[in-house]
Amino acid sequence: MKRIRKYIIMTVVIVTAYFAKDFFVGTDGQIVKNQEHTGDLKAMDELVVYHANKEKINLQVDGKTIDTNLIYMQKNREIMVASSVLSDAFRCAVHVYNNSKLVMERYNTIVEFMKDSKRYFINGQGREMELPLVCIDGVYYLPLKTAASALGFRYQWDAQGNCVQLGNQNQNMQFLPYKYDLRDKNRVSDVKNQGNASTCWALAALSAVESCLLPEESLTLAPDHMNHRNSFSLSENSGGEYTMAVAYLTAWQGPVLEEEDPYGDEVSPEGLKPRKHVQEARFIESKNYSRIKEMIFKYGAVESSIYSTIQGNTYHSKYYNQQNAAYCYVGKEKPNHEILIIGWDDSYSKSNFSMEAEGDGAFICQNSWGVDFGDKGVFYVSYYDTNIGIYNVCYTGVDDVDNYDNIYQSDLCGWTGHLGYERENALFANVYTAKEEEILSAVGFYALGKDTEYNLYVVENFQDKISLGERRMVKSGYLEDPGFYTIDIPEGVLLEKDSKFAVIVEIKTPGSFFPVAIEFPASKTTSRVDLEDGEGYISLSGNTWEWVEEKQGCNLCLKAYTKEK
Repeated sequence: MKRIRKYIIMTVVIVTAYFAKDFFVGTDGQIVKNQEHTGDLKAMDELVVYHANKEKINLQVDGKTIDTNLIYMQKNREIMVASSVLSDAFRCAVHVYNNSKLVMERYNTIVEFMKDSKRYFINGQGREMELPLVCIDGVYYLPLKTAASALGFRYQWDAQGNCVQLGNQNQNMQFLPYKYDLRDKNRVSDVKNQGNASTCWALAALSAVESCLLPEESLTLAPDHMNHRNSFSLSENSGGEYTMAVAYLTAWQGPVLEEEDPYGDEVSPEGLKPRKHVQEARFIESKNYSRIKEMIFKYGAVESSIYSTIQGNTYHSKYYNQQNAAYCYVGKEKPNHEILIIGWDDSYSKSNFSMEAEGDGAFICQNSWGVDFGDKGVFYVSYYDTNIGIYNVCYTGVDDVDNYDNIYQSDLCGWTGHLGYERENALFANVYTAKEEEILSAVGFYALGKDTEYNLYVVENFQDKISLGERRMVKSGYLEDPGFYTIDIPEGVLLEKDSKFAVIVEIKTPGSFFPVAIEFPASKTTSRVDLEDGEGYISLSGNTWEWVEEKQGCNLCLKAYTKEK
């Protein structure tokens, strides 16, 4: 009984100390630091921190939950969060320069933190914070309260829910500046020159990947390898487009370095290994300029396309003002040239264009015709150009090659068509055989429209399609943009060597009649599609399943990623 009473007394002490928050009220009503109980409060702090970190700390911004494990409570109860989390949480740009300086940008506010320093700057004005920016295993963490305050967000800690709640104090204020240029931020790679080859699609795609990595990492990637070592039936001058680039990259066929496969030598060595693993590419809705700008601001350059009528070394076209490096085509022709959007200027005057534009505003675009074109390879494309911003891709997930050990796939040509039941929902499954004893760590698939919802399932021991009824859900979520996504599986799933396993996605894409991405021989370009390398199934409700290779003549775009045990 004495022991129970002791625990009750200790609980009261802890709770009282917790709400005291490191101070006591003196006899004169003034708040004063308590010296006698410093040791007790330190022990109490440690207990609070222990329990906060024992469970997952939740993060909510304007009522929306941000799913992350990269958050923890420091010993003084300060919440530390990874810089990568802030981009979505605050809708801001966050980048690290020279492995020492972290820069956050939102509208016209620039916040700078220096590694291991308690001093930070808001638009050049120095401030002090309790804890410094730190780097743990290559991940930068900074005090969430400081970051929130700097960008105008309210901060509140909910101990009962183990949750940080943030609220935008000015909901009506836009977060994008009126003008932005990645060149000013060292976030775009050098201008390329395609020469006489029809390789603009490969140059634009790889320049977009390079931009995504900057300023943290600078690589020069090889368009020759993308052009020659993909799974499509292409010649050097066949041309291509963004879905082909995404297929090559997400199949881990590349990218390789330019020095390994130099451009234009008509030789592309065999056996080169990718230097990065592309795990996410977002397809931005046609003509959604605000979303295109947000992707540029947060992640890097956006690959897009125009209809080009510019001829020869004189760069002559009635749609191009060479003096101002300004282009605007208005007409019925479809895009024929891939370029890179690297910024925008909302106030760029319509008078700068040769053809009359409806209004002001232009995207800042990087071409692949060398530095002699435009403004050292860069030109302006009017917001009112017919084709700019219709087809757009931004590479938002480019990882080191040690993220996973193996990839299982049957769709080397990627998304070439869609399948479904004339409804916005369906289930689809791919079956693979584990090469080793390994951990199933993630699944990759396409979302073919906005606001896609998914449930992810696994069958560890697949026997036949009846086994698909024994599926176990391991993850659910929401995807705002169409694109290719890699979804991590919490805790992972143990696979036995030589065992067959299935990964299943239940997908719902509003407004779509055929929400499942497939690979099939749609044209001469995709004549290499192999239907012998996959075992895929599709279902409307999950009760009956159809074998797609046999019945539909296609492979499912559904990959599995594993780590060696």
